[in-house]
Amino acid sequence: MNTFRELGLNESLLQAIQDMGFETPSEVQQKAIPVLLQQKTDIVALAQTGTGKTAAFGFPLIQNIQAESKSTQALILSPTRELCLQITNEIKQYSKYIKGLHTVAVYGGASITEQAREVKKGAQIIVATPGRMQDMINRNYVNIKNIEICVLDEADEMLNMGFYEDITSILADTPKDKQTWLFSATMPNEVAKIAKEFMHKPQEITVGHKNQGSTNVSHEYYLVGARDRYPVLKRIADMNPEIFSVIFCRTKRDTQSIAEKLIEDGYNAAALHGDLSQAQRDSVMKSFRQRQIQMLVATDVAARGIDVDDITHVINYQLPDEIETYNHRSGRTGRAGKTGTSIVIITKSEFRKIQQIERNLKTKFIEKDIPKGIEICEVQLLHLANKVTKVEVADEMDQYLPKIEELLSGFTKEELIRKMFAVEFNRFLEYYKKNSNLESPKSSKGKRDGGETNNDGTVRYFLNLGSRDNFDWMKLKDFLKENLDLGRDDLFKVDVKDSFSFFNTDAEHSDRVMDILNNLHYEGRCVNVEISTNTGGGRSSRRDRGGDRGRDKSPRRRESISDKASSKFGRRREETRAPKNERTSRRGDRPRRSK
Repeated sequence: MNTFRELGLNESLLQAIQDMGFETPSEVQQKAIPVLLQQKTDIVALAQTGTGKTAAFGFPLIQNIQAESKSTQALILSPTRELCLQITNEIKQYSKYIKGLHTVAVYGGASITEQAREVKKGAQIIVATPGRMQDMINRNYVNIKNIEICVLDEADEMLNMGFYEDITSILADTPKDKQTWLFSATMPNEVAKIAKEFMHKPQEITVGHKNQGSTNVSHEYYLVGARDRYPVLKRIADMNPEIFSVIFCRTKRDTQSIAEKLIEDGYNAAALHGDLSQAQRDSVMKSFRQRQIQMLVATDVAARGIDVDDITHVINYQLPDEIETYNHRSGRTGRAGKTGTSIVIITKSEFRKIQQIERNLKTKFIEKDIPKGIEICEVQLLHLANKVTKVEVADEMDQYLPKIEELLSGFTKEELIRKMFAVEFNRFLEYYKKNSNLESPKSSKGKRDGGETNNDGTVRYFLNLGSRDNFDWMKLKDFLKENLDLGRDDLFKVDVKDSFSFFNTDAEHSDRVMDILNNLHYEGRCVNVEISTNTGGGRSSRRDRGGDRGRDKSPRRRESISDKASSKFGRRREETRAPKNERTSRRGDRPRRSK
C-alpha cells in the first residue's frame, strides 16, 4: 500500500494528513493501520523509535472514536511528560477536522484539578503518564471503566522507569473486553508479561527483527584510554562541525560536568537531568529544538520522550547497563527515513558490551580511529570555506566597506584569503599542535591502564587516603559510594591503613573509579588512585606495602617506591597532576568554538 487512502482512512483524516505533508505511510503504519481499522483486536507492535508509531495507532484510534459522545473512550499511556504532550499535540493535529473530538493531556508537574476540569468537560481521548493517571483514578477524577481502547506507547520505556505497578493497576480498572494496543521498540520480559496478563490473543506486528535497532543508524565505537573520554568526545565534535547531537551519561553528576566542560570549550551545549526544575528542562528542550544548543548532554531518564528531528549523532559517553536502553538511545537519530550515527566511547574492559549489543540487536559496530589533529584542522578549514560561500551579507555592512577596503588595500587577494581563514584555522592548529594525537589502546588480555583484572573479574585499587584523614573502612566506603555514585555492594574489600587504603570493585566500574577519583580533591589536596596488584587477600605486594608514599617526606623513599613499582604511579602523577597554574594554562589553550 503506497498511499494513506489505500489504508482505509476517512476523508477527515486524509485532509489532515495532506495538511501535515505526509505522503507515504511508513512500514509500521502500513502493517498496523489496516488491522486496527478492520478488526477489534489486541495488538503488539514492535518498531524502533522514530518510525511513525504515533500515527500508526493515532489514525485508527481517531477513526474509531464516536465524537458525538462526551464519554472517555480511549486512554493512551506514555512514559514522560514530554512524550505525553507530544502525542497529545499530534492527536489534535490528526483530528482537527473532526468536530467535537477533544483530547486532554494528563501529566505530573501541572495542576491536577485543572486537568480534572478539562476531562470533565468531555475528553474522548486521554493521553497520560502512568503516575498522574493513577493519582487521578485514586481521587475519582476520571472514569476509565468503560473505555474501548487502551494504548501503551513506548511500553518498554515505561517499565524501565518503574511504572509496572501503576500500569497494571490502571489496566485492572479498565474493561476486560477493551482493545489493548501495545507499541514498543523492544520486547523485554516485563512487556511480554503485561501482554500475557492483560491482552487476549494479540496479533504481533514487527518492523525488522525483534529488538533490532533502526536500519537507518550506523553504529561506531572509539576505543580509548580511561582518561581520554573527554578529549576524544571533543575531537568527535570538532571532526563534525555541523553536529546536532545528544550525549548520554550514566549519572547526573557526569552529565552536568561534561556539559560544563563543553560550554567552557566554546560549544553550544547544555545539560538535561533530574536535578533541573521542570521550567529549566522546558527551557533547555526549547533551545535544543530551535538548534540554539548543538550538544545536549543527558541522562537516560531525562531524555526519555525526546522527539527532535534531524539529530545527526547520538554519543554514548558511557554505555548503559541495559541493551534495551542503548537501543532507545540510538533511536534518537536516524528518524523519519533519515540516516544517523550512534557513537560509543569505550575502554578495553567494556569491549564485551559492544559484542553483546551486536548479538542482541543484530547489528554491527565499526571501529573508528581517533581523529588526528591535522585531520580536524583540514575539516574545520573546509567547513569555514563552505560557510563563506553561503553567508548572506547584510546591507548595513556597506557603510563600513570603504574603511575596510582602505585598511586592507596593501594585500593581494591571495594574502587576504590566507589571513582571513587563518583567523579561525590557527585556533585549532595551535591547540592540536600542543595536544598530541591520541592512540587507541592496544588489545592486551587482562591488562588495563597499568593494572590487572583479577581472575574473579574484580579490580583492586590503591588510594592515598587513610586513617590520618579521619577515615575508617565504613566512612571511606560511604565517601567512595557518594563520589562514585555506586551502590554499597559495588564496593568491597575496603582496607584502611595509616596514610593509604585499598578497595575493590567489579572490573566494569574501573574506568569510572579512575576518571572520578583522579580528578577529585579532598581537604585541599589531590586524590590519587591507582590499580593495585594486591588481590585483597594474603600478603600485600611490594608495591602495595610501599603505599605510604602519599605522606612520606623522604626523597630516597619516594624514589625507591617508584623504581620498584615500575615508576608508573610516579609518572602518572607527574603527567596528570601538574601544578594548578600549569593546568589552568593548558585549559586556556583549548580552541573555543565560534558561536
